[in-house]
Amino acid sequence: MQVIKYPAREQWSELLQRPQIDSSALLGTVQAVLDDVRKNGDKAVRAYTERFDKVTITHLEVSKDEMDEAVRSIDPLLKQAIEMARRNIWKFHAEQQHETREIQTSPGVYCWQKAIAIEKVGLYIPGGTAPLFSTVLMLGIPASIAECKEIVLCTPPGKDGKVHPAVLYAAKVAGVHRIFKIGGTQAIAAMAYGTESVPKVYKIFGPGNQYVTAAKQLVSLRDVAIDMPAGPSEVEVLADDAANPAFVAADLLSQAEHGIDSQSILITVSESLIEKVLEEIERQLHQLPKAEYARKSLENSKIILVGSLEEAVMMTNEYAPEHLIIATRYYKGVAENIVNAGSVFLGNYTPESAGDYASGTNHTLPTNGYAKAYSGVNLDSFVRKVTFQEISRDGLTNLSNAIILMAENEELQAHSNAVKIRLEEANDRESPIRH
Repeated sequence: MQVIKYPAREQWSELLQRPQIDSSALLGTVQAVLDDVRKNGDKAVRAYTERFDKVTITHLEVSKDEMDEAVRSIDPLLKQAIEMARRNIWKFHAEQQHETREIQTSPGVYCWQKAIAIEKVGLYIPGGTAPLFSTVLMLGIPASIAECKEIVLCTPPGKDGKVHPAVLYAAKVAGVHRIFKIGGTQAIAAMAYGTESVPKVYKIFGPGNQYVTAAKQLVSLRDVAIDMPAGPSEVEVLADDAANPAFVAADLLSQAEHGIDSQSILITVSESLIEKVLEEIERQLHQLPKAEYARKSLENSKIILVGSLEEAVMMTNEYAPEHLIIATRYYKGVAENIVNAGSVFLGNYTPESAGDYASGTNHTLPTNGYAKAYSGVNLDSFVRKVTFQEISRDGLTNLSNAIILMAENEELQAHSNAVKIRLEEANDRESPIRH
C-alpha cells in the first residue's frame, strides 16, 4: 500500500480518486445485447447464456424440483446462519415502516402520504467466483416487507446448468417469487424489457461486473429504474492509536479480496499505527486463499497520515466511502461529524463483515463517492410515496386567493380557472332561487 504523510489540502482530490474503469468501449457491445433481447426475447437470452456462460439452458426458470433439491442439500449449520441473518435483516428493515398520518395544513385542507410498494422488482445476483447468497437476503427481504407483488431474481447458471443451492435457499427464505438462470447483460435486458419467460419489472436492483453496470445504466435512461449507480466496492478505516493493528489490517484485506479493482483506505492520526498495520497485512495475506486478488487490490489502496481527527473527518467526508470503520478512542463523537458515507461501523469490535452478512443493516451501498447524494438500499427503495389530498369547499375558499394570484402571475390561466369555476358553482348553489 502507498503511504502518504500529511498531504496538503489541494492534494486530497487526487489522492482520493478511485481506480478508473473506462466503460465506454463496452457500451456498444452491451447495447447490442440489450437490443437483441428486446427484439428476440428468450431465444436471444439462451444464445447469450450459451456464448458467455458456456452452458445450454432449456428451461430458464428454476423449477420447484430444483428448489426442493437445493433446500435438501444445504448444510444445516449454514441454514442456521442464514436464518440468523434473515431474522436480523427483517427486524432492522421492518422498523423502517412508517404510519400514514393525515395532516390538516389549513382549515378544510387535508393532506397525507402513503407508501405503496413497487409492484414488480428485479434482483440481480452475480455468479462468478462465489455465490453471493447474502445479497439475495439484502434485496429480497426488504422487497418482501414492502409487499412487492412480483419479486424476480436472475443469476447466472453454473457449468452444470444449475443455480448454487445457497442462492436458491436464500431466495426461498427471503420471499423471492420467481428465479431465472440468466446472468450478465442478457439478465438485465430480460428484466428491463420482459421476454416470453421473464416478466418485465419496474425497478432493477443488485451488483454486477462492468457489463452488468453498463447495462443497468443504459436501461435506466428510458426503460426501467435502477437502485443506484454502482462501481467497485471500497472501505475506509479511520483510526487513531486506540485501534488494533490486526483488526485494521483484517478489515482492509476483507475489502481487498473482493477484486482487483476494489479499494481500501486507511486514514490515521497515528504514525506508529502505520508500520504495525503494514506488518499485519503481510502476515495475514499469507493465510488468504485469494491473496493474489488482494495484493492487486492493495495497489489501488492507500494509507494517509493526517495531523488531527478533525482533518481526518474532513478527508473522510470528501472521500464519501461506501463502508467506513471508525476505530478511534472516542468513536461516537467522531461519528457525529460524518455526513458522507454509505454505512458506518463503530469501534474495534464492529467489522464491515458484520454488516455484509448478519447484523441487519443492508450491504447494497453507494460507491465511487455517490454516498454524497445516495442512500444504501433500504425499505424506501422498494416503495413509492404517493401523496393524497382532500379539500372541502370552505378549504378551497380559504386557499383560493393564493392559488389564483400565483397561477395568474405564472400566466397559467387554466390553473386559475380550475379554482374560479368551483367557487362560482358553490356561490350559485348558495344563491336564493330566482323566479
